[in-house]
Amino acid sequence: MDGRRRNPYELTDETPVYVISVAAQLSGLHPQTLRQYDRLGLVSPDRTAGRGRRYSARDIDLLRQVQQLSQDEGINLAGIKRIIELENQVAALQSRVAELTAAVEGAAVAMRQREAQVHASYRRDLVPYQDVQQAGALVVWRPPKRGEHT
Repeated sequence: MDGRRRNPYELTDETPVYVISVAAQLSGLHPQTLRQYDRLGLVSPDRTAGRGRRYSARDIDLLRQVQQLSQDEGINLAGIKRIIELENQVAALQSRVAELTAAVEGAAVAMRQREAQVHASYRRDLVPYQDVQQAGALVVWRPPKRGEHT
């Protein structure tokens, strides 16, 4: 969640609302196939207090993806599980990269603001600026010897 409070009645793709019979119908699979996928860890729906499975729209999409990889691509269930794990890992890493990119951009903005504050705080009345290339003389300062006053 992103820190904002959500309406508890708001349905999202992650909301577990479908019982196994409806999920099977929506995915085009047999309920026993869904149970098997759950046992193998391919698609793990949420559970009710009575241990009944509740599938979300995201789970239904994942069931369809598993079926497509199995039937159309000929990938075995162990391979599909690994594909799903790697896709989840990639998604998590992409999210982390986005977080870090935002943090770096924020730090860069803060640094530029602080740098502007520092430059604005310089006391220009104490040190008159003179372009070195235009100045025709070189001045060498030597401290007075002890006992000498200027």
